[in-house]
Amino acid sequence: MCYHTSQTKTTSQLERRFKVKRDPEFDIGETDFTFYHSNGFAHQNLLMIPQEKPSFLTPAMWGIMPPDQAGANYKQYYKESIRFGSGLNARSEKLFDHFIYKRSALSRRCIIPVDGFFEPHEHLKKKYPYFITRQDRESFALAGIYNRSPDGYVTMAVLTREASPFFSDIHNVKKRQPVILHGIAEKTWLDPELEEESVRELLETAYPDEKLEGYPVSKDLYKSKVNSDHAEILTRYNYPELNTLF
Repeated sequence: MCYHTSQTKTTSQLERRFKVKRDPEFDIGETDFTFYHSNGFAHQNLLMIPQEKPSFLTPAMWGIMPPDQAGANYKQYYKESIRFGSGLNARSEKLFDHFIYKRSALSRRCIIPVDGFFEPHEHLKKKYPYFITRQDRESFALAGIYNRSPDGYVTMAVLTREASPFFSDIHNVKKRQPVILHGIAEKTWLDPELEEESVRELLETAYPDEKLEGYPVSKDLYKSKVNSDHAEILTRYNYPELNTLF
């Protein structure tokens, strides 16, 4: 599942890449949302492009909450829902059925810009973090959904799907991957006129594996007492016990 991401671009770079502007309702600086490692369980704000305002980059808390939950109670909600992943991911197969997701399926979809994310690879019952990025190091458009609470909090989740062959080799136990939008699908995903069938088609459209690369990184990524938000966390790490996948 996608619980760890990397977004190393400045806000201006994201504006140019996605042809949007930063939301004027917020004071968004050049590097306020620039990071090498975001641990989803910290529930920090990430930038997204929402369906309701498709011309803007705007912040949202990572970890979707039901729209009838008060956002001010997010700490308690995430504590109680941690066994379900704290809303960080949403299975795309359940988008139109799940009691939380279905409320966002047609009217509150979003794009979450990142330029990499981390997935676990298991070898002899031990987990090794792998960093996945585009070969050209350009930003991804992850498909997401969001909700707005009665007290104005905006929370979101990354949609996931069954893994492609590339991701199956890396995320070799649960065999899942985030939904990555490709080409024209980036704009189409935010189209308010899309009906259920068209949304499902976009979710089932695979991102080209040949445009991706993945490699192991330091297990510091998993250590809560170690600051892993630094450039070195993206450096390839050699584990002699692993046969390099790529």
